[in-house]
Amino acid sequence: MLVSRAARRAHPVALLALLALLLTSCATNIPGRPVPGDGVLTRAVDTSILRGGDGGPIDQLATATLLDVQSYWRTTFESTFGVAWHDLSGGFYSVDTTDRAAAPPPCVQVAVDVEGNAFYCPGADAIAWDRSALFPLLQERYGDGGVVVVLAHEVGHAVHQRLGIDPAQQRRQPRRFPTILTEAMADCYAGSFVRWVADGNAEHLRLDREELDRALSALVTFRDPVGTAATDTAAHGNAFDRVSAFQDGYQQGPLLCANFTVTNRTFTQGRFATLQDQASGGNLPFNELVKASTQDLELYFAGLVAGRGGRWQTPQVRPEGQTPACSADQGPTAFCPADGAIELDGSGQLPRMHQQIGDYSTATLLASRYSLAALEALGRPTEGENARREALCLTGTYTGTLLDRDEGFALSPGDLDEAVQVLLGYDYVSRDVAGHGLASGFDRVDEFRAGTVDGVPACGL
Repeated sequence: MLVSRAARRAHPVALLALLALLLTSCATNIPGRPVPGDGVLTRAVDTSILRGGDGGPIDQLATATLLDVQSYWRTTFESTFGVAWHDLSGGFYSVDTTDRAAAPPPCVQVAVDVEGNAFYCPGADAIAWDRSALFPLLQERYGDGGVVVVLAHEVGHAVHQRLGIDPAQQRRQPRRFPTILTEAMADCYAGSFVRWVADGNAEHLRLDREELDRALSALVTFRDPVGTAATDTAAHGNAFDRVSAFQDGYQQGPLLCANFTVTNRTFTQGRFATLQDQASGGNLPFNELVKASTQDLELYFAGLVAGRGGRWQTPQVRPEGQTPACSADQGPTAFCPADGAIELDGSGQLPRMHQQIGDYSTATLLASRYSLAALEALGRPTEGENARREALCLTGTYTGTLLDRDEGFALSPGDLDEAVQVLLGYDYVSRDVAGHGLASGFDRVDEFRAGTVDGVPACGL
């Protein structure tokens, strides 16, 4: 569903039929995805600040989030930006989009225009969301943290407004403030708020590491359709860009978010280069991908090891049955230190992941095993936490070399999103030779992202 013409003046979290996306996207159908836990609320709240609400669990969660996020900005805004914060003056609208007689919130003509969306209305300084379908489904699939992140993102747009980045400014300077940039800033502001909550500062919410991973999975759901150009006037960002912005805010705070510009922020999404690539969704068949990626991984890691004084030995790549024979604990791909081979599951989980997520899920897992082979060749440990982090980072460095390739083995639109989904949904990419991985999806994405963006120096090699 494209939102109505009026709603386009708002800031919806996505311009799609989000309910259909949540029901059908591979981001929500991957085996191993975390399930909702006990929730993030610490106490009951008075929901009377909402307009149109029913006082139920969704309204309780939304109210607690809005109370805490405004408390965060009251605490943080003036000390960060030198001007006073003022709470949203236009109110908060909890909309039952199944009730065709319901009064519409600002920025739309009828209540059904909110279906599948949450948005900030700058003209009214108000926030509205779909209570009847969007938030319950987010909560069911990603836990309470998914709702928290969406609302924190929308309040992030209110931060823009208070700092002078309003729709009029965007119309006057579209190249300076494209939509994808302001959406990244809002994701970043959401990350800074979530960090404040995770540190135990919020009155009504708590977020542990597991809930944080669920929240990031929800953010992935709101990525742009594969093949959307970064210059599209409705672009919000792919999964990699959105998670990157959120993590930057979480780690470095809101001042960094406010300083995002088109010159210091790189966006990785783009259109398909050919009609053939578009027709395939950018995906190679499993066996073709394995052949092409292993050839390319060999060249990359041979050069990396040689450049650092190591002696590279080309791994023999061995397709196995459903479990790699040398190390079942590493998952569907394994590096075998005894003979330097790389084994892969050629008929079980790996091909299923390839089908369900996309071809770069396979390439990411293979790259992580080549990364362990490189660590071995450089005389570095292949077991322990440092090895897990270095393998993730080196997997990212390889991915980073594919970003700007115009020919040969290169990234297609959607490939980085596939990598993010694998990293959030599974710990396989981080597993060392003993089969131990990093428990936190947030940390796995962070290590991978450091290598992708900053290259080998980020890995400490």
